[in-house]
Amino acid sequence: MSATPQKNRVARRMLAATAGLVTVGALVAAMPATAQSHVADKDKGHSASSGNPYKKTKPKKARTVDVQLLSFNDLHGNLEPPAGSAGAVNETQPDGTVKSIPAGGMEYLATSLRTARKGHPYSITAAGGDMVGASPLLSGLFHDEPTIEALNKVKLDVTAVGNHEFDEGAVELARLQNGGCHPTAGCFEKGKKFKGADFPYLAANVTSEKTGKPILKPYTVWKKNGVKIGFIGVTLEGTPNIVTAEGVKGLKFHNEIATVNKYANELDKQGVKSIVALIHEGGAPASTSYNYDCDSPGAGDGISGPIVNIAKGISAKVDALVTGHTHQAYACTIPDPSGNPRLVTSASAFGKLYTDTTLTYDLKTHDIVRTSVKSANHIVSREQPKAADMTSLIERWNKLAAPIANTPQGYISADINGRGATTPESPLGDLIADAQLDGMSAADKGGAQIAFMNPGGIRSDLVYKASGTEGDGVVTYGEAFTVQPFTNMMNAVTLTGAQVITALQQQVSGANEASPKILQISKGLTYTLDMTKTGAARVITDSVKLNGTAINPTASYRVAMNEFLAGGGDGFAVLGQGTNKLVGASDLDMFNAYLKTNSSPATPLAPPAADRITILK
Repeated sequence: MSATPQKNRVARRMLAATAGLVTVGALVAAMPATAQSHVADKDKGHSASSGNPYKKTKPKKARTVDVQLLSFNDLHGNLEPPAGSAGAVNETQPDGTVKSIPAGGMEYLATSLRTARKGHPYSITAAGGDMVGASPLLSGLFHDEPTIEALNKVKLDVTAVGNHEFDEGAVELARLQNGGCHPTAGCFEKGKKFKGADFPYLAANVTSEKTGKPILKPYTVWKKNGVKIGFIGVTLEGTPNIVTAEGVKGLKFHNEIATVNKYANELDKQGVKSIVALIHEGGAPASTSYNYDCDSPGAGDGISGPIVNIAKGISAKVDALVTGHTHQAYACTIPDPSGNPRLVTSASAFGKLYTDTTLTYDLKTHDIVRTSVKSANHIVSREQPKAADMTSLIERWNKLAAPIANTPQGYISADINGRGATTPESPLGDLIADAQLDGMSAADKGGAQIAFMNPGGIRSDLVYKASGTEGDGVVTYGEAFTVQPFTNMMNAVTLTGAQVITALQQQVSGANEASPKILQISKGLTYTLDMTKTGAARVITDSVKLNGTAINPTASYRVAMNEFLAGGGDGFAVLGQGTNKLVGASDLDMFNAYLKTNSSPATPLAPPAADRITILK
């Protein structure tokens, strides 16, 4: 149900001058009763309760005002419209069919937010983290300064940190907040110094190991005309498991529930009774359609995942939760610990949606009237006018990036889906794993026999249709960067066959059992995954083969992977046990080298079949 804020229309009236009231009052008092009644009738509706017919009263102040909360999450530096299926939103039609609608792009998001704010004197714009990091080249090449500049222009009021805000470490995050030129790349535009974010980044549950204090502000309070709303921002406690060790060095990440409750109590003691938690952790609705009703058949019945238990544990003092991380769309009602309904929202990712929530604020209690909270997600349509200032910003940064971004790297014959794939094994995942194996298979490069690629590291699709003037089927450096923006260094390590099998089992067990993370594998490695079973038993051990020969548990194998996986990231602890490590080129360099060597205009790469993993359901 779309938010429909009430509009309080209270007429303001001028009080009569004191002298005038005394004079008229004396005249009326001298009149006969019938005359007094006649005068009062003429001014009916203006007389005060005291009986003085000409005394004008100050209108009674409305008890509540509606505060508009606009929110989004997981922008990931997508200033331009995301390409391919990653730039589409699913919408369920009245007849039950699902329509894919192109959406997103900062030019359109800015227009959507500015249009939505019209007519709302109390409007706040907040975000649920991952505004930057894993960004396309237009932002990533410049360490995400363009995205911070765009968010300043769109007047973002506050955001939580997400795990990707730590991709380049706490020092770089502080620079994004406070400004200053990059310590090694310097200033990107002559005569201009990066000024940092105009909005606060909140990191309530991220503390320094040395000081024990939050590395950034834990909360902020938005104020206007007596209205006060507190915002607490946290990222997921498991951030160290999904960020490189260097990115979280010297930091501690604390429990989301305990942290939010701690600061909710602190805000409450300060008299801030209306509180919103910005949480970079999310859930999975039963449908991928943005307009799916996740409160059907009952409140919160249509959503699962970590955010459900988090929402149930967060203090009833918090009135709403803006979430993220899972890149899903929902506006659900999950009961708080007191059993009262409470809104939990997420707006997909890449600026494709925004959430419009109405918070009815009680001016007497200073709290949100929970039963009046309404919310809905809205598509950031590409059929609306572009925001001129965003177009100018994008053109300016594109001009700086063009010499690198437009360089051809290879050729493809059709779309090769990665992020937009609908199967656990993706064609682009296979292509990337093959590129890594190819780059590290030579004896002096690592002697790799197998390559593993983490699925979360594949950030987009390779799209056949030209994005600029390069021509259809041409893969540019910018497009390759968008697919693999982390520039992780490649590692080759020695693992036993038993450890290789354990790695496959860790995809669907332990930390990954509830939400499997299926590694993308290089050619030659095959196995069967039986999803009708549970935990590690889902991997059929004797089906794991390399070039048709069963993996020998006691034999040694050389395995290529990026440094994130080699550090045990994404719950793959066994991959962190590799020995005899050799460090190679970056994942992006290897990918580009593979494209150049294995494709040409006459012989473009076709999408891999993605048939290395047999999945039983």
